[in-house]
Amino acid sequence: MRLLRFCNKYSKVITMKRFRKSKKPLLQIAIIACFMAMSCNNQSSNNQASGILSGDVASKVYVGPGEYDEFYAFMSGGFSGQISVYGLPSGRLLKVIPVFSQDAEKGWGYNEETKPMLNTSYGFIPWDDAHHPELSQTNGETDGRWIFINGNNTPRVARIDLSTFETAEIIELPNSAGNHSSPFTTENTEYVVAGTRFSVPIPQKDVAIESYKEEFKGALSFIKVDEEGHMNIAFQVLLPAFDYDLAHSGKGKSHGWTFFTTYNTEKSHTLKEVNASQNDKDFIAAVNWKLAEKYIAEGKGIDMPAEHVVNRYNEKTHTATSTTVPTVKVLKPEDCPGLVYFLPTPKSPHGVDVDPTGEYIIGSGKLSADLTAHSFTNMLSAIENEEFETTIESVPVLKYDKVIGGVVKKPGLGPLHTEFDDKGNAYTTFFISSDVVKWKVGTWEVLDKVPTYYSVGHLMIPGGDSKKPQGKYMVALNKITKDRYLPTGPEMNHSAQLYDISGDKMQLLLDFPTVGEPHYAQAISADRVQPKSKKFYPLEENEHPYRAMGEKDTRIERDGDVVRIYMTSIRSHFAPDNIEGIKVGDKVYVHLTNLEQDFDVPHGLAIQGARTAELLVMPGQTETMFWEPQREGVYAFYCTDFCSALHQEMQGYIRVSPKNSNPELKWSLGEDDEE
Repeated sequence: MRLLRFCNKYSKVITMKRFRKSKKPLLQIAIIACFMAMSCNNQSSNNQASGILSGDVASKVYVGPGEYDEFYAFMSGGFSGQISVYGLPSGRLLKVIPVFSQDAEKGWGYNEETKPMLNTSYGFIPWDDAHHPELSQTNGETDGRWIFINGNNTPRVARIDLSTFETAEIIELPNSAGNHSSPFTTENTEYVVAGTRFSVPIPQKDVAIESYKEEFKGALSFIKVDEEGHMNIAFQVLLPAFDYDLAHSGKGKSHGWTFFTTYNTEKSHTLKEVNASQNDKDFIAAVNWKLAEKYIAEGKGIDMPAEHVVNRYNEKTHTATSTTVPTVKVLKPEDCPGLVYFLPTPKSPHGVDVDPTGEYIIGSGKLSADLTAHSFTNMLSAIENEEFETTIESVPVLKYDKVIGGVVKKPGLGPLHTEFDDKGNAYTTFFISSDVVKWKVGTWEVLDKVPTYYSVGHLMIPGGDSKKPQGKYMVALNKITKDRYLPTGPEMNHSAQLYDISGDKMQLLLDFPTVGEPHYAQAISADRVQPKSKKFYPLEENEHPYRAMGEKDTRIERDGDVVRIYMTSIRSHFAPDNIEGIKVGDKVYVHLTNLEQDFDVPHGLAIQGARTAELLVMPGQTETMFWEPQREGVYAFYCTDFCSALHQEMQGYIRVSPKNSNPELKWSLGEDDEE
């Protein structure tokens, strides 16, 4: 409130004009803080008036019972570590996909099959901060095969198979910290790319933080994706110790290049809100990855010790495995001329986006009043004519006036991200002024502006970062939702707002709360995903080493203190459903095979006192629960997922005898089936 009173008192001098003319970072930051305070206050008090929707919008978002949404929308869960899936235009939550965090609902990271997916070189890490989902592409169009997402904290990239909506692979990234500019795909998903937000010593070592400028480096990773989706780090590029914030790859004429924003070109290591805002321009790093492939083929890549883990889930064995890779190939600009160029970009750029033609590279400077569009054609000309301002650690800095393609003048305050429709228009978010601005690519004129509620970060248009956007809708992903929904204590969910962009003017249709913090989202028309959706796992293809292909295969085996229970489930019983001969301290593995061969008939399993989550086993799958009984007694187990009218009867008992006893191992299904 003190800040708000101060800002209101001096509102005549706290102006956009003052911000644009100021060359003092501290004054710019103060003005930004005041704009945010006044903006939130005005939005909160005027929300109901300014957020009124026109009467026909309900029909535009209504999806009737039994009808399907037109689009799938995949939103990052931020600090939840997951991906949430919504239908558009309804905003209905369809699924939460576990990725980097354990999920008790689905047993992800708890059952023995998926625990390896969360392995890293640091050990088992069951959480991460997931920011940027990115759909696979073919010929520059979203193809519905996979979606990738980054783990920001302990650097990782995951691939989700969209035939099952389950995580299929997670790869760890060495030489990286704060894996933020990730995992954006190239035009044919040849690579997903990942840049380090925090530069670090490479290789890691014990050095003084004050030696940042001398000892730290930034690493950009290019992860090769093969036809099956398997990921391996093809190479890393070592660059100056800037902060590499976001990325997008070229398309069309710029295919073969990837562009990364940088800030902190000052190489500051403390109080970055001031010390990393001194330079009038930072950079977009343009990396020629096709030339990198040539250098790798010529043997220019250096094998650097960099232990990292690749985790893969096998659809036939229904089991994940972890493989440790000891090295990565590293390219250095001093050994590889022409590999990287810096494009000067005002000021502290956050997002970098490439228009559908591949000609324009849009830089959004958080502290700039304008939007900068670099021309790929001009960039190639400047490279050919060696029009360089300077060179930084063997990387040429191109002259700003030689690469600029156009500027959108004074569209708003705090530009962050841009996406494109199918009509040659661009849409940019402005965090501080809480709005989305529509402008024309090539003429740079502002066409429309709409408010968001509140503090919009990313935005998403279906296919909006591809060669062929599907358009129709735009989703704003907002950081603040106070007074938009019923209060839920001190914190509220973040918000997605759906806009109709089919006409000349953007129209707000709907807003709905989201899971975690949706940093970014991707959407794709349902017809590119729905036909490929898996209904069940054929039992004859089940190659799990502990499967039971029918009730005749159910059994219990003891090897010392290790007990394996081969169990099946089918509507509406387990086999076996009575088990004896287990002792306190045994290491019990319950291998449950779901014998169903029908769509949407999973079975669950929970055991009283087991220090884990349930199992949730899809039709035809096998999953394993590990249990170490702690106490003598008779313990119930049951199905946790409603499966039939006799779901409640789907239960059983396990008898646990004293540790030093010698009970007979036996099991049964029905009174006359004693083994």
